Amino acid sequence: MRLSRRALLAATTAATAASVSSPASAAPRTTRLRTGFERLAADGYALLDGQKVGIVTNPTGVTRDVRHIVDVMHDDARVDLTAVFGPEHGFRGTAQAGGSEGRHDDPATGLPVYDTYLKSGRPLADIFTASGVDTVVFDIQDAGARFYTYIWTLYDCMEAAQLAGKRFVVLDRPNPVTGRAALGPVLHKEFATFVGRQPIAQAHGMTVAELALLFNGEFLDTPVPLETVRMTGWKRSDFYDASGLPWVPPSPNMPTPDTALVYAGTCLFEGTNLSEGRGTTRPFELLGAEGVDRRWAAAVNELELPGVRFREAYFAPTFSKFQGKTIGGVQLHVHDRAAFDPVRTGVALLVTAKRTWSGFAWRADNWIDKLTGSTQVRTMIDAGADTDEVVAGWQHELAAFRRVRGEYLLYR
Repeated sequence: MRLSRRALLAATTAATAASVSSPASAAPRTTRLRTGFERLAADGYALLDGQKVGIVTNPTGVTRDVRHIVDVMHDDARVDLTAVFGPEHGFRGTAQAGGSEGRHDDPATGLPVYDTYLKSGRPLADIFTASGVDTVVFDIQDAGARFYTYIWTLYDCMEAAQLAGKRFVVLDRPNPVTGRAALGPVLHKEFATFVGRQPIAQAHGMTVAELALLFNGEFLDTPVPLETVRMTGWKRSDFYDASGLPWVPPSPNMPTPDTALVYAGTCLFEGTNLSEGRGTTRPFELLGAEGVDRRWAAAVNELELPGVRFREAYFAPTFSKFQGKTIGGVQLHVHDRAAFDPVRTGVALLVTAKRTWSGFAWRADNWIDKLTGSTQVRTMIDAGADTDEVVAGWQHELAAFRRVRGEYLLYR
């Protein structure tokens, strides 16, 4: 633990605590959640006064009445919004997985939009410098899983802002699958990619503002001048529907909060030759392949995993794996989301798929290792380990991460 770093963090967030935020322990419960942006706007954008502002956002950066915050800020004379930075899928969300919108001027506002996707370090810092902004603001809805790339856009932008000498402000939004606990394996540094830059748990159980504090305190060589605008009215046990906020798909294959609920576990099927449900109306809830039959659903139901049941399912993806082919598999039906453990469920599905379908294979590039953060899950399953044995294999590292994570939680 870096105590000197924490002291610096306390200093850099003090202004926010005084102007737009209150100590987490003293924050009153309200009947209505207020996002970081709502609190920033209600305070007259005082935190951004006198600053040329650029914002990292995507279609999820909306108000309660589903106006995009870029449109709102652009129309408000109290804030000098001069640039937008678009992540994967783009600022307005026109690109599919693995794509972005490129450099362009936004037709609605005329603002310059810079592409951040797959950019980091000095090249991204040069973009911030060229934009002429003084402060970079981040406001994107996360899905709660380590391999959901927007949190690494956050990390890369924080690092680049520090290199470019910019201030960084994070506007908080709910973790849609609660902030109750961290779950799953912790990334090993040698497996760092854009689906996991740093050693955090597969389901981190944090908000983006909490992650920003963690990144600044534990992983950035030199901290960025960071301020966070917290929510009010959010409890760690809250699922997304408790927020009263509209759900805007943060990416094309995250259509509902139900998708986010299972994603931290079933996204592991990206690392196999089975479909993870892309190209269906229920991505990550439907899983399957040619030749899979009812035995898979029967096998995983026998495990009596808490909070979830599995239905034998047949579907024909319209794109991605098995495009246009009718395939067999399972559909997850979560009936008790408080008891449901997505990561353990994902491992159980992998174990039973391998045992019941002779065609099971990992992707040739061992993408599963990038998703889980090490070789452990793959090699244990290949060696015949059962679900409990695989899950036991990461508990020591998970416990260590939970201790570090606890130092950065804003909502108690």
